[in-house]
Amino acid sequence: MADLRQGALQKAYQVYVGTDSAEVSRGKGDAWETDKVSSAAGLVAYNGKTLNAFTKYYWRVDVWDKEDVRSSSAVTSFETGMGTMRNWQGTWITDEHDMKTKPAPYFRKVFEAGKKIKSARAYIAVAGLYELSINGQKIGNHRLDPMYTRFDRRNLYVTYDVTAQLQSGKNAIGVLLGNGWYNHQSTAVWDFDKAPWRNRPTFCLDLRITYEDGSVETVQSDRSWKSSLSPVIFNSIYTAEHYDARLEQDGWNTVNFDDAKWKGVIIRSSPSNNIVSQSMQPVRNVLEIPATTFVKFNDTAYHYNLGRNISGVSKITVKGEAGTVIRLRHAERLYDNGRVDLSNIDQHYRPVGTEDPYQTDIFILSGKGEETFMPKFNYKGFQYVEVKASKPIKLAKQNLVGYFMHSDVEPIGNISTSNPVVNKIWSATNASYLSNLFGYPTDCPQREKNGWTGDAQIAIETGLYSFDGITIYEKWLADHRDEQQPNGVLPSIIPTNGWGYEWGNGPDWTSTIAVIPWNIYLFYGDSKILSDNYDNIKRYVDHIDEQYPTGLTTWGLGDWVPVKSKSPVELTSSAYYFADATILSKTAAILGKTADAEKYEKLAQKIKNAVNAKYLNPTTNLYGAGTQTELSVPLYWGLVPADVKSQVAANLAKRVEFDKFHLDVGLLGTKAILNALGQNGYTDVAYKVASQEDFPSWGWWIVNGATTLYENWNIKSKYDISLNHIMFGEIGAWLYKGIGGIFPDETQPGFKNVLLKPHFVPNLQNYESSHTGPYGKITSSWRRKGKGVSYTAVVPANSTATIYFPVTAGQQVYLSNKVVSTTDFAVDTKLYKVEAGTYTFEIK
Repeated sequence: MADLRQGALQKAYQVYVGTDSAEVSRGKGDAWETDKVSSAAGLVAYNGKTLNAFTKYYWRVDVWDKEDVRSSSAVTSFETGMGTMRNWQGTWITDEHDMKTKPAPYFRKVFEAGKKIKSARAYIAVAGLYELSINGQKIGNHRLDPMYTRFDRRNLYVTYDVTAQLQSGKNAIGVLLGNGWYNHQSTAVWDFDKAPWRNRPTFCLDLRITYEDGSVETVQSDRSWKSSLSPVIFNSIYTAEHYDARLEQDGWNTVNFDDAKWKGVIIRSSPSNNIVSQSMQPVRNVLEIPATTFVKFNDTAYHYNLGRNISGVSKITVKGEAGTVIRLRHAERLYDNGRVDLSNIDQHYRPVGTEDPYQTDIFILSGKGEETFMPKFNYKGFQYVEVKASKPIKLAKQNLVGYFMHSDVEPIGNISTSNPVVNKIWSATNASYLSNLFGYPTDCPQREKNGWTGDAQIAIETGLYSFDGITIYEKWLADHRDEQQPNGVLPSIIPTNGWGYEWGNGPDWTSTIAVIPWNIYLFYGDSKILSDNYDNIKRYVDHIDEQYPTGLTTWGLGDWVPVKSKSPVELTSSAYYFADATILSKTAAILGKTADAEKYEKLAQKIKNAVNAKYLNPTTNLYGAGTQTELSVPLYWGLVPADVKSQVAANLAKRVEFDKFHLDVGLLGTKAILNALGQNGYTDVAYKVASQEDFPSWGWWIVNGATTLYENWNIKSKYDISLNHIMFGEIGAWLYKGIGGIFPDETQPGFKNVLLKPHFVPNLQNYESSHTGPYGKITSSWRRKGKGVSYTAVVPANSTATIYFPVTAGQQVYLSNKVVSTTDFAVDTKLYKVEAGTYTFEIK
């Protein structure tokens, strides 16, 4: 609702869906037309006639406001795709080469459109990667389509509107296939090249043309297509791409090209029996980044610095003699002599020979004037590019640019504070989050590109506060369902070729199956994701219960890459096991599964009792040895008994003070530490930790030049030192929660009711945060005003907020110069409930 008035709300709605836009605009829907429904719901599932494939539907929503005044949305539309696999007419085809062949294959077909075209859609499913073109024009601006899945269990297809690219008469379709994760030709410790599905890339295409007379013709992939090898002489999603411009076939994807020397194609079986639409934001070249500095070493060697670490590719424009070999080495670090240093990220690479250099594109010039090269089927993690040529070339600063590539999710959150280092930490966190979003969340964009579950569960709130990424996670949870073993076990990396079922996949990592659906439910208010994954969560929890009947589990990696203190794996893994059982119980209750809700609530209590019996010292109120992780993890995940919670939190604050307000945690502790402090009365202590600028801290990275988050607190570490990891990224979410205090309300999810718990931490003069949820933009901001604080809250239409004001003795909360009537909620906290609107309070 676009209603900025105080108390704005929706009293009723009506929905119209139909195939005639004019009828829908008049309030008629031949597919679905609800009555006027008295409800404030903002999320309604379609419940009309069965939707037909290949059909455009128009829709409109009417709402009635608090004064019973009706308003209408604009008429907009959606279009259905295949609907069912039986609607495919094309055949899966490839060329005559095997999976060891390095050059990528071209495919082409010429056909004739004999009548006037009304509309045309191209549907293409690929095992591997592709670029599609019609009449010489590349279709769409996606990169690295389709997204990575378990290819032998699920394949994705992409739909394009190609009406504008077709012409009456003859047309040419061109397809270039890349290897991607389907035919991995590079070798590394994760055995990508041994995937059970591995084969030469293949595709299936239907070009469905609707003519003005209403007739439909489908041009499809079949034996009539022709193939040839392309100038892409090698491509690896993992390492790089090699391109020989001397092999270019000008006009290969146009009508008049002579393909007499081209060969036929081979019919292949479908890679899987599950071909579904790629219903998610695509990967794109989101941002072009020019070089900030440029160095010429000599006539054959140059250096470019983009000024920031990114995931993506570089594009070079150059002129030189035919056969000149140009190597573009991409790296995150430099040696002292200014040359690129790949030693921090190549430790897991196991090359066979020297023909596949790591993160090094190879471009062989044709000699036909100015030439441009940008990889089609690869991306890297880098800040620096070193260009080396086999013969002298002339380059300038503008000859090379970088492209920041990632899943193109919409930014929906913002943080701004009076501390520039904190602002840079937030920006660096977002940069690392996006650098690791390529149709699934990854750990790093250079060394691995693996979907490590532990990194993703740590960063889920960070992602959801700042970006509208629900479609990426819906797809990734489908990957979870594809990968889960019948006994409930999940691998530590998803998708996987089989690696990760035997290492790294305990509850501290693979709790993604429960933690991520639960968080998406909280942020979006949509229970479908809980329903879709309920059986999988249940199988997972049941498996742990069967294997570890005492309630304690030692299954897991533990607090990965800690500063110095090591915490018991049994404590941290059992905490995640408790979280999973708790989420399962709550999910069962939401879905109306009462017996399961009770069963898993009892299991959660058993786990809680077991953890406290073994690790909580009733005399000292310490867990284990009392390290930061040992104290913060039980606090954060709710394991601490209520009667000693304040004492445990006080012990955590004392421990942090003992550690001089610096971090002493690893991956799991970094999720818990700031939250455990802030949610138990020690936000000031948490902010001291979060804003440190010397080792070990997030700020230490920033003051040493970081533009992304690192894999190790120790910048000089010889191991585990990727410079673009999201594993320590919880601080991005905490800046919304801990200072702005923006939380979803579990009892009214999707920010139907917003919980606002701001904290006016010392050493900050002002703070602004916003998050756009399903109901609109939420703002929580404050600034110091003399000895008091001015706090502004914006609550979107059709939602409410509960504000928890932190006050000290003698302070009052004022609104419009009047003391507001608040409820004493806890020590130094007052509670106030508001309707939608903008409010500015004075605390003095």
